[in-house]
Amino acid sequence: MKTYRRRIREKIIQALYTLELRETDLETAAGWLITPEIAKDSNAVTFFKELLQRIIDQKEEIDGYISKHSFNWDMNRIAIIDKNILRMALAELLYFEDIPPKVSINEAIEIAKKFSSTDKSSKFVNGILDAIFNDLKRSGKIKKCGRGLINNSNTTKPKTEEKTFTDR
Repeated sequence: MKTYRRRIREKIIQALYTLELRETDLETAAGWLITPEIAKDSNAVTFFKELLQRIIDQKEEIDGYISKHSFNWDMNRIAIIDKNILRMALAELLYFEDIPPKVSINEAIEIAKKFSSTDKSSKFVNGILDAIFNDLKRSGKIKKCGRGLINNSNTTKPKTEEKTFTDR
């Protein structure tokens, strides 16, 4: 699934780029990007649709975080690809509890290296995501739990009584 997810993330960037440059609907912008290979895996298709829809639905909130942390950069000055990579990674950080933050950030950096025109893009994406992630973590807005994920719960699990051999 990892290779699928990278390809899916790349397809999402392409769909977002299309939406940014053309007046078209989401289905038209994204439909042609689902390859037969991805279409065979219902989990891959679900991930593609859910992540893309979440980015679109929460674009205003996501862009607010980008604006707040892109020091001295107006949103209009950020390259379209970089902006969409940031949006995708933030949607994962904020709304996909099962994806570790490191994975979202590392995937964004790798995709920035592949799709962006300058070496500075991946560093820019890394810096912005790192600043936003630290801010979200401090404010308790990252809700992740499980192996390799953040656990923000302040409650401790009650101790269970340990049975001794003779109790069994």
